[in-house]
Amino acid sequence: MLQNQAKALTPAQIRTTLKFIEDTRFVDRNRLIFLLSIKAGLRAKEISCLKWSMILNSDGSISDVISLTDLASKGNSGGSIPMAREVRKAIVALKSQCEPINPAARVITSQRSWTTNPQFIVNLFFNWYRQLGFLGCSSHSGRRTFITNAARNIGKFGGSIRDVQELARHRSLAMT
Repeated sequence: MLQNQAKALTPAQIRTTLKFIEDTRFVDRNRLIFLLSIKAGLRAKEISCLKWSMILNSDGSISDVISLTDLASKGNSGGSIPMAREVRKAIVALKSQCEPINPAARVITSQRSWTTNPQFIVNLFFNWYRQLGFLGCSSHSGRRTFITNAARNIGKFGGSIRDVQELARHRSLAMT
């Protein structure tokens, strides 16, 4: 069973992927997609369904949290995810290209559509990791890396594995 799980990314693979993304056609969008996976632990569905209203305050400024709705998540696993500094910076870069912002609009769009579907995100990660030669990595690798890093570091901040469970939005501690 363990062989079928997406592999977590090493710090070197994260740096390599970010460098690789700098040479892609839609740099700001792609950087945000990668960072939402690696720094917020979002699934492909959650990335594709993310709306501006979930990351902006009522005055249009960027929130301190991603307020993921149940409709945008797996099952009813919506919740609040702290906004990492790198994610905020990537949102600022993408937002500057999208002004004015429609709060109901999706954050991640494609060249042909104002929306994306989860398979678009899965395929994007598949192609990146294939080109980079990262065996066993998939769209879930960023989420796996996020959860692993949170579990390793949560004790430094006075947290517990239950806090990691909440960040991962897992129903069961066994899943975490």
